[in-house]
Amino acid sequence: MTRSSAQFTQPAESSSPSALLVVVAVVLGLAGLALVIAGAWLIALGGSWYYLVAGLGLIASALLLRRGGGIGLLFYAAVVLLTLVWALWEVGFDWWPLAARGDVFFVIGLFLLSPWVARALARRDATGIGRTRAVLGVVLAAFLLAAVFSWTREPGRIEGIAPLPDASGNAAAAAALASPPPPKDDWTAYGGTGFGQRYSALDQITPANVGQLEEAWHFRTGDVRGQPGDPEETTFEVTPLKIGERLFLCTPHQAVIALNATTGEQIWRYTPDIQKSLALQHLTCRGLSYYAGSAAQGATPTPSPSPSPSPSPSAPAGECDAKLFMPTADGRVIALSPESGKPCMAFGGGSGQIDLWKNMPNVKAGSYYSTSPVVVTRSLIVVGGTVLDNVSTKETSGVIRAFDVNTGALVWNWDSGNPDETAPIAADRTYTVNSPNSWSISSVDEALGLVYVPTGNQPPDQWGGKRTEGAERYSSSVVALDLTTGRVRWSFQTVHHDLWDYDVPSQPSLIDLRVGSETIPALVQPTKQGELFVLDRRNGRPIVPVNERPAPQGAATGDRTAPTQPVSGLSFDPPALKPSDMWGGTIFDQLACRIAFHRLRYEGRFTPPSTQGSLIYPGNFGVFNWGSIAVDPQRQIAFTTPASLAFVSQLVPRADDTTLYVQGKSRPNDSLPALNENFGAPFAIKLSAFTSVLGLPCQAPPWGHVAGADLRSGKVIWMHKNGTVRDSSPLPLPFAMGVPNLGGPVMTAGGVAFLSGTLDQYVRGYDVGNGKELWRSRLPAGGQATPMTYRGSDGRQYVVVAAGGHGSLGTRTGDHVIAYALPKR
Repeated sequence: MTRSSAQFTQPAESSSPSALLVVVAVVLGLAGLALVIAGAWLIALGGSWYYLVAGLGLIASALLLRRGGGIGLLFYAAVVLLTLVWALWEVGFDWWPLAARGDVFFVIGLFLLSPWVARALARRDATGIGRTRAVLGVVLAAFLLAAVFSWTREPGRIEGIAPLPDASGNAAAAAALASPPPPKDDWTAYGGTGFGQRYSALDQITPANVGQLEEAWHFRTGDVRGQPGDPEETTFEVTPLKIGERLFLCTPHQAVIALNATTGEQIWRYTPDIQKSLALQHLTCRGLSYYAGSAAQGATPTPSPSPSPSPSPSAPAGECDAKLFMPTADGRVIALSPESGKPCMAFGGGSGQIDLWKNMPNVKAGSYYSTSPVVVTRSLIVVGGTVLDNVSTKETSGVIRAFDVNTGALVWNWDSGNPDETAPIAADRTYTVNSPNSWSISSVDEALGLVYVPTGNQPPDQWGGKRTEGAERYSSSVVALDLTTGRVRWSFQTVHHDLWDYDVPSQPSLIDLRVGSETIPALVQPTKQGELFVLDRRNGRPIVPVNERPAPQGAATGDRTAPTQPVSGLSFDPPALKPSDMWGGTIFDQLACRIAFHRLRYEGRFTPPSTQGSLIYPGNFGVFNWGSIAVDPQRQIAFTTPASLAFVSQLVPRADDTTLYVQGKSRPNDSLPALNENFGAPFAIKLSAFTSVLGLPCQAPPWGHVAGADLRSGKVIWMHKNGTVRDSSPLPLPFAMGVPNLGGPVMTAGGVAFLSGTLDQYVRGYDVGNGKELWRSRLPAGGQATPMTYRGSDGRQYVVVAAGGHGSLGTRTGDHVIAYALPKR
């Protein structure tokens, strides 16, 4: 009886599935159900059938495993095989898109092969388990091999070798065109010189020895972010100047500091009294400007047009002939003595400063200021400024003004809303309300007598139904102004009727290009949409061809879209997004991104903003931003940092001019919390990065590259993904995914370029010839600034970078200024 009972109970125990198989079946079933429901939604939107089919396969596998049948492994193997075939068909051997499609399935598959699952299945069906496990193992091995192979590949990578330097030809060209030589011992302007090349003639650091660079000194400014009233976008973006034996820089809270350029020791510090409680959109200082003094200029000042005040031939005796100019967050420009750091009191009529709010309409503290260094010539400073974006249609003016470099007297003003009247404005008048501004850095060619101004839009950015003729004509353009009169000599528009915040963010780079037997004075203008417009800087005519291409139509009510848009023959505009470009950390958020993609309006670049929500790619972060590019006058190439991130732009209809539609229910006391409300326009605007539920970009990496471009032929020479997500993801992944960059590069005659602006905390050195990374050094904070280089008093070449982070990018904040050099011999 006992023996018989034992024989009877054993089959009963094996007929019940183990708790482990129940858990596995529930997990697979829920995953399959999610894929079926979301997959059906995607099909209804016109998307892929894969997710529905894969979900059904997971549900079948779950049911069979729940019953304890080993055949459930075969169904799971079929799902994995289907996923592999589908993934290779959609993205090929591209690691990150491939991983997003298969990572969850691969990990679950490994667990299903584990001894715990095998023992649980063997209790029900000992025969055949080995074969089904073998089939699943082979499929997983195939997926692993595909992943390993894809890891060794970089789709989109371009390999090439840049032309060798031609110093003799460039010297002859520069002499013929009276172009200034590139900086060597010093760094006297934001971009090296007024040409904005970000290039140094120093050649001590080379590809052969750059790996030996070491920290030479490390200075802490003491500027602490997060103070009361600080905006989110509080940033340390400064590129220092080097004059003689001193380094000059400014901090986000507007302190100006002089350091010994060789030791990094502080010499003096000036902290202006800045108006508190400003409704600032940004708080930064990208750099200072330097005037060497009338004696050092070697020329008399440019005469100013009547009836403007005549510039004095020199500053008063003993009153700081040389000057540093510091733009402030409360709308002033202060002149300081490079020697002592004290204000130059003769500037500004005895105050040492000029008030940029003078003659401005709609005065509201914080709504206008200069974040970028002013242009300095023999006799003038030329000043632009930033105007708050997307707050209202009644902002202040974006006027460009020139002041006497010694007295601060107004010499001319160019207002795009009234472009023909450039004589100094009368005391009882104001400039044009809401005219396009220039918040970035301008360049200057004094031999041609031109200053080159990159311009923005008339607010609001995403709806232009009420823009004036003047705003339309000069917005999103590079405008060449006559240094003597301020009148427009030529202009080139980079976007027609801009509805995407594609203002021109980058300083133009001036370079003399040798095209055939002719040397052409050129201007290279990077844009947010990825163009490098290469123009003759004498007249604005394209050197590299520019074509007008048809653009998507169908603007919001009361607005229009331009029928065509200009596209350069040298462009880093990324290819249009496809459903297969959607990405995520797993198959599930990747599917969610695909659904979001199909729900948004998207017809390629220049898809108009809409109430539905439009996908804007590249977004207003830009392929290029204020960091611009570096150009090598000897090799005739550019070192660039193209980035590509998609954004979502959704218009929100407004019923009145007081309700907050995108910023909350209670009206704030100042304007900044009303950002994107667009008071006075029929629509507010919701702007966001196109990200998954996990916060990852919905588009597959890479999102950032370094690339070399031949400026004469218009060809991309080489391009490599650049940077990691080590400092911007939950897991400190050190892999080169290619991340966006904010901050510019610098190139040297030694054949090395430097860059620090990636989202991971590194400064890197690259071989200019092929773009390969040769050296990197860990930074203590985000490096969203452009490095610079100079020769110290000890004869060594120094590379200096500011590392202080960027508020809206979320990089680590700090107050570091670090210098690198080769070891002392």
